[in-house]
Amino acid sequence: MAAYSRWRQPSWVVDNKRSRMTPNLPRLLSALTLLHLTMHANGLKRGVQDLKCTTNNMRVWDCTWSAPLGVSPGTVKDICIKDRFHSCHRLETTNVKIPALSPGDHEVTINYLNGFQSKFTLNEKDVSLIPETPEILGLSADFFTSSLLLKWNDRGSALPYPSNATWEIKVLQNPRTEPVALVSLNAMLSGKDTVQHWNWTSDLPLQCATHSVSIRWHIDSPHFSGHKEWSDWSPLKNISWIRNTETNVFPQDKVVLAGSNMTICCMSPTKVLSGQIGNTFRPLIHLYGETVAIHILNIPVSENSGTNIIFITDDDVYGTVVFAGYPPDVPQKLSCETHDLKEIICSWYPGRITGLVGPRNTEYTLFESISGKSAVFHRIEGLTNETYWLSVQMHPDQEIHNFTLTGRNPLGQAQSAVVINVTERVAPHDPTSLKVKDINSTVVTFSWYLPGNFTKINLLCQIEICKANSKKEVRNVTIRGAEDSAYHVAVDKLNPYTTYTFRVRCSSKTFWKWSRWSGEKRHLTTEATPSKGPDTWREWSSDGKNLIVYWKPLPINEANGKILSYNVSCSLNEETQSVLEIFDPQHRAEIQLSKNDYIISVVARNSAGSSPPSKIASMEIPNDDITVEQAVGIGNRIFLTWRHDPNMTCDYVIKWCGSSRSEPCLLDWMKVPSNSTETVIESDQFQPGVRYNFYLYGCTNQGYQLLRSIVGYVGELEA
Repeated sequence: MAAYSRWRQPSWVVDNKRSRMTPNLPRLLSALTLLHLTMHANGLKRGVQDLKCTTNNMRVWDCTWSAPLGVSPGTVKDICIKDRFHSCHRLETTNVKIPALSPGDHEVTINYLNGFQSKFTLNEKDVSLIPETPEILGLSADFFTSSLLLKWNDRGSALPYPSNATWEIKVLQNPRTEPVALVSLNAMLSGKDTVQHWNWTSDLPLQCATHSVSIRWHIDSPHFSGHKEWSDWSPLKNISWIRNTETNVFPQDKVVLAGSNMTICCMSPTKVLSGQIGNTFRPLIHLYGETVAIHILNIPVSENSGTNIIFITDDDVYGTVVFAGYPPDVPQKLSCETHDLKEIICSWYPGRITGLVGPRNTEYTLFESISGKSAVFHRIEGLTNETYWLSVQMHPDQEIHNFTLTGRNPLGQAQSAVVINVTERVAPHDPTSLKVKDINSTVVTFSWYLPGNFTKINLLCQIEICKANSKKEVRNVTIRGAEDSAYHVAVDKLNPYTTYTFRVRCSSKTFWKWSRWSGEKRHLTTEATPSKGPDTWREWSSDGKNLIVYWKPLPINEANGKILSYNVSCSLNEETQSVLEIFDPQHRAEIQLSKNDYIISVVARNSAGSSPPSKIASMEIPNDDITVEQAVGIGNRIFLTWRHDPNMTCDYVIKWCGSSRSEPCLLDWMKVPSNSTETVIESDQFQPGVRYNFYLYGCTNQGYQLLRSIVGYVGELEA
């Protein structure tokens, strides 16, 4: 800043012409005048050097200076700023508040009543921005969480421009003088007053000591080029705990993160001798008076009952319980489906065990954002890593569902989400009330009950059909869904008089999951007439007077029911001569016949009707060219071969019997097709070392003719 002074002649100077003077008086007066001017000039220069301007809002500058040597501060007349409207301000002191000047240099003149002037240059760069001391609006405490909540007004309306502000907050704990916390916060001042908030959690429970808070701030505005300084610290605000309980140890029943550190204090009227966590003693930290604390590092997961903290004094024991665990893990494998399109069930795995139980256990909330419906899962005992589930009722017209599952406990929360089209997530309930109703011997109606509202979808169901000694058969059927209904399906291509086991499972046609298989339903189909006549053979009695007719029981798949009896008849020239009814289980009839050529007919009968007749001629076609051959079998099998005979048009019959048996000789027989030239005879009745007679018969339209006679052994004994 540049400054200079202008001097006017003082009124007290005496004119030479009107005063008497000694010869040296003019010289003396000149020296005094020069000294006076020098003193004033030096004083004005020092006044300019002492000039200081500050602002707390960038709107008004507050400038002060020291009066020149020998000039009273009360002799200031005015201050003028060049090139400014209303440029002069009348003053009586060495302090002035002026509206903020525009950027650049400004010439300022200070006029005194005695005629002196001081001039200097003033620039915004020489001005210091020092915000007003902030005022704390409120300081409150949450003693349960040991948290302080601070509120203050940022005074943004006092500034002409949006500006960045930095707040510095310090926290003191009595009786310590150094801050236990010193925090900086940044905020943008918007041009209007805003209440700012700050939250802080103390390591030391708030009950254990008085806590004090003070703040200051700093403004960083790009529109101001001067010096920017911190405000003064605000007066301290204090928080003290007013004792309203007999509790001596803090915090009480605290839930903390496993692996974290914590401080626990004991406010005892007498000296504390020791402090421990579980069975481990910890060093005592003296706070004030008899109040002490212990610091716990890396606290482990607590037992279900919590971790005990104990302080022992001369005459008492004080304590608290700490619950150390984990926040909920992110719910894993979240999946939602419906069994009945009335209710949606969501299941998940909880993931890592939290170690917290009872009221501190994890609570799960399932929220569906489209409908606004929710459900809550809470379990008092400890969670294990098994599947958990929640259900919500669904609206019948809503297909898309947006689910969010949130797990919460005192240490935090975690979420999983899934979006589904519920018609594509159908896993029906198990079918029940199975019924089977006969339509005929090969077709039944199979029905079951399925709860659920499936009116808008098709169902795909699998029917499993099983009968003894057969491979299971599975048939797929698609049926239109209904609501809480029985479903009916015709099952065909069954065997008559056969026991079947039915069961069913269902899914939606779009397929998400099968239901579980239903229970089994056993059913015996109705009888049908036997599909074939019995396998028949005949032998003449040894005296040649009677014809003995043999037949084998029909297999189940040909009998088609329980065989009640057999009708045996003989006819001559297509005229029936006699009819016998033989009741099961007898499979032999003896008829007295002459040597005429009779046709023997055997018919099997069940409750549904009679089989086609099996016919065989009573007489044999003679064959004088028969030789006895020999054969050896292996195990219980014997292999026979023969030449093809074009005259044989029906079939071949091989009968066999033990050689020691008397006539008629018959142990068993078997039939093979007419185009065969070999066969293997296998029977459990064959015994090693026993000789058997085998007879090969061929069939023509006229009857059977003996073709070969074979004597053989099965598994012949060694000599």
